Amino acid sequence: MSAWPARVPQLGLGLAALGRPGYINLGHGADLGTNLGADRSVEAMRRQAWEVLDAAWASGVRYFDAARSYGLAEEFLGGWLKERGHEALVGSKWGYTYVAGWRPDAQTHEVKSHDLATLQRQWPETLAALGRQPDFYLIHSATLETGVLGNEQVLGRLAELAAQGVRVGLSTSGPGQAQTLRQAMKVHIDGVSPLSVVQATWNLLEPSAGELLAEAHAAGWTVVVKEAVANGRLTSHGLTGNGDVPQPLADVAAELSVTPDAVALAAALQQPWADVVLSGATTLGQLGSNLNSLALHVHLPALATLAQSPEKYWQERSALPWN
Repeated sequence: MSAWPARVPQLGLGLAALGRPGYINLGHGADLGTNLGADRSVEAMRRQAWEVLDAAWASGVRYFDAARSYGLAEEFLGGWLKERGHEALVGSKWGYTYVAGWRPDAQTHEVKSHDLATLQRQWPETLAALGRQPDFYLIHSATLETGVLGNEQVLGRLAELAAQGVRVGLSTSGPGQAQTLRQAMKVHIDGVSPLSVVQATWNLLEPSAGELLAEAHAAGWTVVVKEAVANGRLTSHGLTGNGDVPQPLADVAAELSVTPDAVALAAALQQPWADVVLSGATTLGQLGSNLNSLALHVHLPALATLAQSPEKYWQERSALPWN
């Protein structure tokens, strides 16, 4: 059963770039510096996150996405919800541990583990940080290689959470997104599938999971789109951070008098299987330009030439620097 009964795609806010001082979005460090200068302390980042959260709420955003590995994103979000008294849909994820020590230049930022011990440790951590139960709880970047979709202990625990009213599922990453989702749709515990939510990367550069996402949506899964602006590569930063916006995207943006990110998000919102599309805005300016996508209708065939092979896309994404 979809959490959004009306077929009106919505824009949500992801906190991957707001919950920690370093992230892989192009220009992330400079974007933070515009507001915070050199101060990336916990309190400065909390103020920044709450400022963007307040603006998102005022604009009608009602879905917020975090993860254990997003630094203090869950704590920032939970504190904000309690302070403001807001009721919202909240998603979080388990399976990665944040280990950067609040340093943007850390050698390692996240450690991945999809075993039962990690799930058992991180679920109560999420409850404590949010101050409530998340509506959606996802395996973070599930892949066939980790074996999590065949781990009966993990799946059994997720089934228990599903029986308690939590919508459990997975997020996907990498060139094998479609294969991972197909395997996830086959998972059953005692004859019942505990999984019913998928958060997947889909954007104009990497649309390869679209067919499987449509199939999942038709089967009753909730579909959340992440990385619709490709970690900044489909924004004014351009593909390499030097303003090299792909010409088809630049042309459509100019024709509609909007920024490239609005076009990229609008393309995701137009997918008939998308329930919610995440903005990953770091600043109020980015959020404002992202929100412009809600009023757009773009001619998708004009942008079809932007698609890359999944292998090329994910190779380039893996090379993006933390900043």
